[in-house]
Amino acid sequence: MLHRADLRDNRTAGAIAAHMLLAAVSLFVNGFGVYLTIQANLGAAPWDVLNLGLSKSLGILYGTASIAVSCTILAIDILLREPIGIAMFIDAVVVGKAVDFFNAVRLMEPCRSPATGIPVLLTGLAVLAYTQYAYMTAALGCGPRDTLLVALARRTRRVPIGAVSVALLSAATLAGWLLGGPVGVGTLLCAFGTGPVMQAAFRTVHFDATRVRHQHLGQTLQILFPRRAA
Repeated sequence: MLHRADLRDNRTAGAIAAHMLLAAVSLFVNGFGVYLTIQANLGAAPWDVLNLGLSKSLGILYGTASIAVSCTILAIDILLREPIGIAMFIDAVVVGKAVDFFNAVRLMEPCRSPATGIPVLLTGLAVLAYTQYAYMTAALGCGPRDTLLVALARRTRRVPIGAVSVALLSAATLAGWLLGGPVGVGTLLCAFGTGPVMQAAFRTVHFDATRVRHQHLGQTLQILFPRRAA
């Protein structure tokens, strides 16, 4: 099991480089989890409904659409003056292009029935949960969407964060559906099942995400590119 205390210690350029690699590998495998939830063919997860809708309507790859959405959200996070970590930029690029890779090698055909689709979707959610654990232990920033959720919740304190999450996911789903993205029972399973599956996965590795202190981009850059004394 990963030693969380060590992984949170990004005090040297070597440690940061190792954790950036950890984040990149974790997010690449995370893309495989996303790929599985799509190939389950029961309706995509809310944000993937939007990505696939953009991909279909604009005639671009899923990964390109995903990067566009992620970078847009990242820009909003920055405008809202939320803490930004270097791993957030890795997240914005790697996951979408990982899905493109798995689509290109055609690991599996879309499932043809719920009997095969549901196990594939649940496997995808499990992959997402464990890779999220590995990504978060790098302590170099949360995902752009999670940061946006926290930012909105902080600005609407009278509204429970769960309601903010539902509103955000509903908006992404609606926009994606209007663009032709696939909506179905899998969309609901992903929307309401991701949290419990992730919580169960974190429990198996004794991981408490609230104890991770993510390093801000400015701190990371100071360590990677220290100013030399005159």
